[in-house]
Amino acid sequence: MTKEYETVDRYDRIYAAMHDIALITKPTTIQLIQPLTGKAETFVIQTARHEDGDYIFVQRLDENGTVRLALPPKVANAIAAQRDALTKRRRSISSRNTMRNRMESGEWTGFQKKA
Repeated sequence: MTKEYETVDRYDRIYAAMHDIALITKPTTIQLIQPLTGKAETFVIQTARHEDGDYIFVQRLDENGTVRLALPPKVANAIAAQRDALTKRRRSISSRNTMRNRMESGEWTGFQKKA
């Protein structure tokens, strides 16, 4: 007689470990429907803050099934850093365009030398 042991997947292990020792947000559910095809996919997202850092739990459901990811703190930090970098770059581009438009319209700014 052989015994078969069911293993707990990585997502469930990490999520269960965080349950009593971390601050966990309520799940946020986002449903997206593709305009051309009408196919729907649903995302369930939760974040757990632990002393090691933030863990992000993502579940994606569509017609093909479910994919579950437990993103560790290094990945969460990389995502946050990339988002911050893009925000900084977008603000810089926007500021340059605003300044260029003001200078073209002849508006005096406090940054120019007085004649």
